[in-house]
Amino acid sequence: MHDVTVELKNQPGELARLGEILGEKGISIKGGGVFVSEGKGIAHFLFEDGNAAKAVLEGAGIQVIAVHRVLMQRLDQELPGQLGAIARRMADAGVNIEVQYSDHDNQLIIVADDFEKGRKVSEDWERERRRRIKTKGLMRGLLHSLFPGN
Repeated sequence: MHDVTVELKNQPGELARLGEILGEKGISIKGGGVFVSEGKGIAHFLFEDGNAAKAVLEGAGIQVIAVHRVLMQRLDQELPGQLGAIARRMADAGVNIEVQYSDHDNQLIIVADDFEKGRKVSEDWERERRRRIKTKGLMRGLLHSLFPGN
C-alpha cells in the first residue's frame, strides 16, 4: 500500500475532480484525508498501487508531491492510549511519524521517515497484540468454564 500526497487548489470542485478522475480509471481510494494549510489543499490518500494513482493524477494535471510506502497497524480500540503507545515506541526507536490517518477498515496508517525501522516496531507491536488477544480469549474461556451462564 502507498500514501500519495497531493496538492489541490483550495476551491470548490477540486476534490470532486480528483475523485472523478480516479473513478474513471478504476482506481479506488482505500483511506486518507484532505486538509487546508497556508491556503493550499494537501491530501493524503491510500492506494494499493501508488505509482498508478500518481500517473493518473499527474496525467490530469494534479500535482503529486510524493508517494510513500506505509505501515499499517491494527489498534485495540477498546484499550485507551493505543495511539500514544505505538507513537512512543516509534519515537523510542528513532522513527519520526510524518503522516498518520486511518483507512476504511479502521487500521492505523503511518508514513514514517525510516520505513524499515518503523516496520520492525510495527511487527513487534502486532506480535504483542496477537498475544494479548490470545490471552484474553483463553481467560474468557476459563471464566466461562468456571462460571457458566456469565
